[in-house]
Amino acid sequence: MLRGARCKTLSVSAQCARVRFVLFTAWTKTAEKLSLAEVDQNEEERCLELGGHVGFDSLPDQLVSKSVTQGFCFNILCVGETGIGKSTLMNTLFNTLFEAEEASHYQNGVCLRPRTYDLKESNVQLKLTVVDTVGFGDQINKEESFKPIVDYIDTQFETYLQEEMKIKRSLFDYHDTRIHICLYFIAPTGHSLKSLDLVTMKKLDSKVNIIPIIAKADTISKSELHKFKIKIMSELVSNGVQIHQFPTEDEAVTEINSSMNAHLPFAVVGSVEEVEVGNKMVKARLYPWGTVQVENESHCDFVKLREMLLRVNMEDLREQTHARHYELYRRCKLEEMGFTDTDPDNKPFSLQETYEAKRKEFLGDLQHNEDDMRQMFVNKVKETEAELKVKERELHERFEQLKRMHQEEKRNLEEKRSDLEEDMNDFNRRKVAAETLMGQSLQGSSQPFRKDKKK
Repeated sequence: MLRGARCKTLSVSAQCARVRFVLFTAWTKTAEKLSLAEVDQNEEERCLELGGHVGFDSLPDQLVSKSVTQGFCFNILCVGETGIGKSTLMNTLFNTLFEAEEASHYQNGVCLRPRTYDLKESNVQLKLTVVDTVGFGDQINKEESFKPIVDYIDTQFETYLQEEMKIKRSLFDYHDTRIHICLYFIAPTGHSLKSLDLVTMKKLDSKVNIIPIIAKADTISKSELHKFKIKIMSELVSNGVQIHQFPTEDEAVTEINSSMNAHLPFAVVGSVEEVEVGNKMVKARLYPWGTVQVENESHCDFVKLREMLLRVNMEDLREQTHARHYELYRRCKLEEMGFTDTDPDNKPFSLQETYEAKRKEFLGDLQHNEDDMRQMFVNKVKETEAELKVKERELHERFEQLKRMHQEEKRNLEEKRSDLEEDMNDFNRRKVAAETLMGQSLQGSSQPFRKDKKK
């Protein structure tokens, strides 16, 4: 308990000192840039002594007051399998109950679900965004499980870059959604990392600060946990995975950060239930064989994680995100667009000249594409006309052939018609002759009958 109290007191004082140091360093860098822009680079700086108190030594206090009034934002990405305890750890970490929907193990793919909350502690306001990876590791084919996570991080970088490049910017009240820390939850198998864990962390280490944590650390023994930590760090080093190392440059936090770097990955246990231990209520998990206290450093590393993540290095994580990961993304995007710091002659970069050059290049490419499209259109029209002429000739030949066939059939029908008419005339003549003979024969036979009758 004395160790926890001492660590808490050190963390609060270290955090205040670090906030002042970071803000003062940022102001100093800005002032240096402005002064170098106004004076010649070859001119030596002149140091002067003040004759009395002026007052600009209060700038760090002014920056702290302004920052507290404006508030802070912090974005956490929780990567881990479904049911590994991500939501429970977040509730335990911030001592509250966040809205969380239970996810099933039957998701078709990985879906990122961000939720933003407004928190307030003392007079400090914090806009917290917790991003959960729903369905991570639940698919049979896990080859593309990391892709939605990488795309989400790049999307937040791109959104901030677009806002930064606007003519009329509003970065003062802009809601920064860039991921400041990635808590990667490792299943407590006690053997080794899964291939999915190695691939995902390798894809993310250049885009976000990664802190690996062993979830549900109360399910394995202390000896197994110690061996498991050594195995994890060995596999991360052998596979070239760069996890976040807490900074040791600041003298105020050098000792504590150095000791905490040796405890990575943190083995944590989360719980929001309070159990009576002794004469006080503590957050713990109650088992038939005993009680695992969340804030007991001999039981798990939850206190170490909270100290490093929230009480000592939160501002450093925000700074690392902006100065390292976002700058890497920004530089790559600008290089893709053709922007460089120096021209081919190693002269200072001119944005206007680069813009004009890119504009001419774009217009030239546009004109070239337009000429190609026009020529392609002309060629296509010629090909279509040739095809239409061939079709027209074929149709004409077909028409002539059908016309000849029609005339031949018509001629055949006329011949048959004339033959039929001759046959009909011949038949009529025969019919008339037959009727005449029949009439004469009937007349000749009727005369003897009449004579007999008279007699």
